[in-house]
Amino acid sequence: MDTTSGTLDEALQRLHGHGPEFREYLSNHGPMTVEALAHRGRGDAVHRWLDTYETRLEDVPPPRSRITGATWREALGDPLRVTDWTAYFSHRVTVQPWREVLAEWWPRLLPGIAGAATHPAIRVGHAVRALTTLGEDAPRRSELAHALGYWAARHTTLPVTVDPAGRAAPAEALAALPRIAEQNVTPLRGYAQLPGTRGWSATADSLYVPDSPEAVREQLTALVRAATLNYGAYGHGDGIMMVHAATAPNAVLRTLPALPQELWRPSLVVAWAATAAITSLYAAHTPLSPPDASSVTAGEVFERAAAHGDAHVIKFADTALDVAAGAEDGDDRALSAALNAVHLIGSGD
Repeated sequence: MDTTSGTLDEALQRLHGHGPEFREYLSNHGPMTVEALAHRGRGDAVHRWLDTYETRLEDVPPPRSRITGATWREALGDPLRVTDWTAYFSHRVTVQPWREVLAEWWPRLLPGIAGAATHPAIRVGHAVRALTTLGEDAPRRSELAHALGYWAARHTTLPVTVDPAGRAAPAEALAALPRIAEQNVTPLRGYAQLPGTRGWSATADSLYVPDSPEAVREQLTALVRAATLNYGAYGHGDGIMMVHAATAPNAVLRTLPALPQELWRPSLVVAWAATAAITSLYAAHTPLSPPDASSVTAGEVFERAAAHGDAHVIKFADTALDVAAGAEDGDDRALSAALNAVHLIGSGD
């Protein structure tokens, strides 16, 4: 076992002794953050970061009752059943290839991407990246089970139907989104305002969604890029919550290669719906210029994020580096957006 995979597995095993949330509703970002650090070559920082972060975490909640193939529907979206869900998926990934489990459950869980501010879906994306890049060792399969279980327990659908059939590019549609009337609210209270927000549904439905799988991948890539750059200009509306407008669709993008291609198109639609909702809830009304990143490298930007230490900063920088790497000549604007997160988010958040 190489150093990176061994360090990540040790960290995941530590984290699996804690619940997926703390202080009643805050998501445990540990598994996502340690994967990002390990993936970006900072395995040396993983346990040091976790030593501090772990102090705020709580024990695994007590189980309620066993979930089966016949009873899972009644437990879907019940946060009190999170440990039951983890047990269910932990069993499934030991008796069945993890890709088969993911393919079966992805279309069931996908409509509930809004749950827990999209954190469960983001956690799945990090778990899948670890499995596909480092191999399928038990701690990584276990992490996928924990992530899927968290998603099932927090499964929450938006109170609006998004059925995009327009011709707009992601950046164009994102720029046209109206803001909800009262933005300083929890996600659930914010989602509840979407049906009454004038122009929101029409704008959300304006996105172009192609049919071919490769074109879908390209459009989802463009969505991640647009949301990342949008953070650079409008992230000051809510520095933490706006991160998820980019990291949620990127988690879906990372998962696509592990899914049957017939699931790619609906994945783009749901990822867009999540990004659109978060943007309308938390993006600022007027843009500001982000920090200049023209004189720093991608590696230096991630080092600043790692030194900052906040989980959202690290995970957003991880996504911004994906965007910068995917651009033909790099993308200073994506790196500027990552530096903006360093600037906007306090180290204790």
